[in-house]
Formats: sequence, C-alpha cells, structure tokens
Amino acid sequence: MAFNLESHPPGPSPLGFLTANPLANAIGDAYKSFSDRRAKLGLSNPGTMEALAKEVQRDVSLTNYMHSGIRADLTKAVSLSPYFQVSHQFAMGEHQNPYAFAGLFGTNKVFLQGNMDNNGMLSTRFNYRWNPALVTKTQFQIGTQDMASIEHEYTGSDFTSSIKMLNPSYLEGGLTGIFILSHLQSITRKLSLGIETVWQRAALNQPPEAPLSYHARYKTDDWIATAQLHPSQGALNATYWRKISDKVQAGADMTLQVAPGPGGLMGAGLQKEGITSVGVKYDFRMSAFRAQVDSKGKLACYLEKRIAPTVMMTFCADVDHFTKSAKVGLGVSLESSGEELQDQQEALGAQASPNIPF
Repeated sequence: MAFNLESHPPGPSPLGFLTANPLANAIGDAYKSFSDRRAKLGLSNPGTMEALAKEVQRDVSLTNYMHSGIRADLTKAVSLSPYFQVSHQFAMGEHQNPYAFAGLFGTNKVFLQGNMDNNGMLSTRFNYRWNPALVTKTQFQIGTQDMASIEHEYTGSDFTSSIKMLNPSYLEGGLTGIFILSHLQSITRKLSLGIETVWQRAALNQPPEAPLSYHARYKTDDWIATAQLHPSQGALNATYWRKISDKVQAGADMTLQVAPGPGGLMGAGLQKEGITSVGVKYDFRMSAFRAQVDSKGKLACYLEKRIAPTVMMTFCADVDHFTKSAKVGLGVSLESSGEELQDQQEALGAQASPNIPF
C-alpha cells in the first residue's frame, strides 16, 4: 500500500469573498491612497480634548492653584523605578480637609494612585497602557458621593479618540449614566478640529439627552487660540495664549452663555452671562509668579518659591472688589528621599523616570 505524502496548498477560505471582490478592493485602494496623502502632510498628534486649552486653563490660570488658609504637604519618594511615593497633607481653611493621605505607584504601563481623607472619603485612579497608542483610565470614589469613571483613549499619529463612561449602570433594567465620545483631528500642521457627544440618562423615568459640542485649536510658534461651542447649552468658550518671552507667558479666557429667561423666549427673552479673565505667569530661576484679573472685579495672585532643594513655599491671595471680600492662603511643601534613592538614580541614569500613563 502506498501513501501520498506530498503537501497540498490549502483551499480558498469560505469567507474569502468578503475581501476578494471589486468593491472591497476599491475601498482598500481608496483608504490606502487617503492614508498615504495624510502621511505626506506631516501632521502631529493634537493632544486630548480635555487638554485643548491647557496652556491657559492649567499653566496660566489660577483656578487650580488657589486655596485659603494654611496647608502643608509632606512627600516621601520611596522608589524611582518603579516610581513610588507617599504623601501627607495637613490643612486648615475653607473647603479643605484637615488631613489626607495619598500614595502613588507608576511604571511604564501602570499608574495607580489612592487618596483618603479624615472623613473616610476614598478616591482611586488606575491607568493601564495596553500599547503605545491605547490607554485605559479608571477612577473610583467611595464616600459621601460614590462615583465610577472608565475611559479608553486611543492616540494616533494625527488624532486622538476616546470614550468615557461615568457611573454606567444596567441594574434598573435599562442603561443609565453618562457616556462621552470625542474625537480630535489635526487638519493642518496648525489647525485641529474636534467633536464631542454626550449621551446621558439619570434615571429610566427620564428621557436621554445627547448634545453635541464642537472644538477648534490653532497653534503657531508663539501663540495658541482655542474655541469650544456647546449649542445645546448656548455656551461659547474661547482662550488665547501667547509666549511673550522665554520666562513670561500670558493668557485670556472668555466664557459666554445665552439661555432663555424665566418666562421663556416669549417672556423675559434671553439672559446673557459671561466672564473674561486675563492672566500672566513669570518664571524665575527658583520661583514662579502668577497674576489674574477677571471681568467681575476679582484680582488674584499666586507665588511659589523654592527656598531649598526639598522645600517649596506658596502664597496666594484674591480680592473681590464687588463683594468686598478677600482670601489669603499659605502653604509649604517638604520633599524627602533617602540616600539609597540617589544611588538608584545614578545607577539608572536616563532611565530613572519611567513613562507613566497619567
């Protein structure tokens, strides 16, 4: 008895007609041509939707820096790679918890942060980088107000897309929560356009809402302008940032909202509300100074100065001329690390700081 041991080529796939047909070939060729033309433009990634106006709202504006009363932060770095640190915060003032403990752990793929205050409020953040382009971000809060947030962010060569879920639930027999889908695309080397939709439903007895918003960002070598339009809310936000010199930068932030009055469009007509703030930031060798004034008569300033390699002092104050009120804040930040960390930093060299997926 003889056996034929010659190998035979595999037969055609039963689903091969899905890709081996004139329509699929035409779509593939069109997509390849479009991708080649887009690659020749040399477009860069425009960043994320949340950081659209970060130069003004995070770097120059004082919104995220102001506090009243006294605050002290004690931070100790335990390890550099993987990065691990713990901190204690003591505060005495308005809208501040007397004590909070926080821990942070980070590697090239994982970011984990936990915070608990004296009232038992626990908030955690966990991020995981699946690959250089895809990052999953989660945030949970347990205490007086529970909250859960899950976000998937994809970073392409010239775009950023994300889907975010806030308090998603199906326990009531239907889908509730807030779902945010956004896409920011570089159109030219200077112009980026984006769109964002928010689907939200607080309870099953309420109809869902799905408003759209439109975003734009124009960037040059020394100035950046952004605009965000929310038609359903009648709101428009615009920012302008300019680099005056290597150590000085300035920014303006304007928000305008138009809404129907108490009697509707046929009654009191439209109500217009808006606020504009202008700020400036000065960077010195061992300190930084920020000042800001808005259209409602509030003047604020913030000064941070490093008086030693491990000691940072901060002072902030704001005066509201319309309400005739003033607030003052003073803070100190102490950082400590053992000699073993210095040895570890010298041994690791340029790899001492991992690329943490914040």
